[in-house]
Amino acid sequence: MIYSFPRRILRGIATAFCCLVLTSCDVSTPTHTGDDSVFPSRNLKAVSYSELPDWNKDDVRYALQAFRNSCKAKIQYTGRVIPDRALFEEKCNMLPSASADNSTIRAWFESHFQPYKIYNDNGGTKGTYTGYYSPVIPACRTKTAECNEPLMGIPTNGQNFKGVSKKKIVENKIGRVLYWANIVDVQNIQIQGSGMLKLQDGTLVKLNFAAVNDMPFKSIGEQLRNRGIRPDGGYSADAVWKHLKKNPKLAKEVIYNNPRYVYFYESVPPDVIGKLGTPLSKIRSVAMDDSLYTLGLPVYIDTNLSNGQKFRRLMIAQDTGSAIRGWIRADIFFGKGDEAYNYAHGQHAQGEMYILMPKEYRYVKPR
Repeated sequence: MIYSFPRRILRGIATAFCCLVLTSCDVSTPTHTGDDSVFPSRNLKAVSYSELPDWNKDDVRYALQAFRNSCKAKIQYTGRVIPDRALFEEKCNMLPSASADNSTIRAWFESHFQPYKIYNDNGGTKGTYTGYYSPVIPACRTKTAECNEPLMGIPTNGQNFKGVSKKKIVENKIGRVLYWANIVDVQNIQIQGSGMLKLQDGTLVKLNFAAVNDMPFKSIGEQLRNRGIRPDGGYSADAVWKHLKKNPKLAKEVIYNNPRYVYFYESVPPDVIGKLGTPLSKIRSVAMDDSLYTLGLPVYIDTNLSNGQKFRRLMIAQDTGSAIRGWIRADIFFGKGDEAYNYAHGQHAQGEMYILMPKEYRYVKPR
């Protein structure tokens, strides 16, 4: 039976508890007004923590660190499943100490959040989990034979880039050239949405996603397949990139035939920044559909890694992506560099998902 929510939050209980814990807390009138009639009840079902597989085995201290970053962010309360602003801020004001032990932090989540199992619109509980990472690529400050493609920032002279193809953007330099790198590496970093550059003098530079030209993405692997070209090792990302680097003319053709273009900005300090605007945490940050969920919320995922190992962890929704759409669809952030790549490039598994909402939660309409 799908869980139904009361129209009134037991605000008095929350207030009394808050005052026992803190000298002051925000229990002001919620920013949004509730309306249970449009609550996505077929997609959320309240469950107990005992129903979360291996919940007691997870070291949730790392999830708390990531959640603390969410609390520092300017959260946009959008989507179909969102917490009341005052409730969310109240939880952020009551975070355990960073030095608290695992059992204390787990108890804190259990006291303040109610888990809900997520269902697809068709009633299913399985969804797809992929992975992404932040690559480290060789780059140059100026154009060279090897560094033959620009990495650009958003144009500052008012030039329009929305709806303009990648080929035209590059050829007409619609943007500020930041650095140069091999065209294949540039394509890879654009797909991942961020990356680390290693310059010729050893300097490391972090580039994060700034904007996209709103053109569709055309798979490089599918283009090769349609041309009857099969790289050694098949159509894995690794095999495709190696093949294109050996065939620069082909690389330019298929990469420019993908019209999507991603702009970057240089990050200082060199953190990987997600859509929420916070640094992403290795295997604790996850990208989700922000048309359904408010970014910043804790989610518990139950899936497998590419090597078949069970992956059951409390994650924090801090990023999104154009291909991340649906109730049970997520992209796991594996970190940066070669080790992260080894996990991310082969990640494609089914699994279930649970979202943790403040216990006093009711449905609220986004503005």
